Amino acid sequence: MLNEKVIDLLNDQINKELYSAYLYLDMSNYFDDNDLDGFANWYYIQAQEERDHAMLFLKYLQSNGIRPVLKAVDMPDKVFEKHIDPLLAGAEHERYVTELIHNIYDAAYAVKDFRTMQFLDWFVKEQLEEEENADKLVNKFNLFGDDPKSLYLLDQELAARVYSAPSLVL
Repeated sequence: MLNEKVIDLLNDQINKELYSAYLYLDMSNYFDDNDLDGFANWYYIQAQEERDHAMLFLKYLQSNGIRPVLKAVDMPDKVFEKHIDPLLAGAEHERYVTELIHNIYDAAYAVKDFRTMQFLDWFVKEQLEEEENADKLVNKFNLFGDDPKSLYLLDQELAARVYSAPSLVL
């Protein structure tokens, strides 16, 4: 039986992951509007990943006999004026999501909910990768983004990214 606080945090995380998907779709739209198709692709794939993360939390609750509570997803409210803005916002957002995952882990640890802790282990590792990827993208943009030819090459690199669904099995 899952602890009520842990259940509430897991339910909230479904909503946060869906918001993340919306945020990344908004970033993808920004780059699409600016004819940077590779950047748009990169953030579109990010949105797919976040949607799947929400589904993993949902399925975890269901697997434990808990009916997930679906809440309204907030509309992204970021305004992007320069191409670097979505990248910085994405890196900041990934640090925020890491904090959310750690909070759930801490709550599970406090009640010795080892099953949930084991489930969250994958997300802890995933967040390390997400933060690293977001930071690398910011660094690459800072190195090359002001030069049109380099920006074009970076956009081409990002266009090559393909989606692969998470391999976490419940």
